[in-house]
Amino acid sequence: MNGVFYRIDKFAVPPPARDEFLMHMVCTHALLQAQEGFTRHSVLEQVAGPGEFNFVTIAEWENAEAFEQSQAAVAAAQATANLSPQEMFERLCIRADIAGYKPVAA
Repeated sequence: MNGVFYRIDKFAVPPPARDEFLMHMVCTHALLQAQEGFTRHSVLEQVAGPGEFNFVTIAEWENAEAFEQSQAAVAAAQATANLSPQEMFERLCIRADIAGYKPVAA
């Protein structure tokens, strides 16, 4: 896929899990920033409204290929740290909606 690629992840994080979740998220985003093709990211915490996801992360990449290549670095770092995001989410009762997006021409 050509053009800008966005990875948008939404999380429902229970209050007792907030600090551990943010610690891992900050580490992951620091690793992503060092990857070729990474453009920028935002981390948002819900402060109003009825939405079920209280955290949203938006990472922008030059293209989908750059994002895909970065995933090997993330997987290696998680293996080195003996971290399984799926196990952490289950243990902390975090629900996630994770997907890739492309801009829509208006």
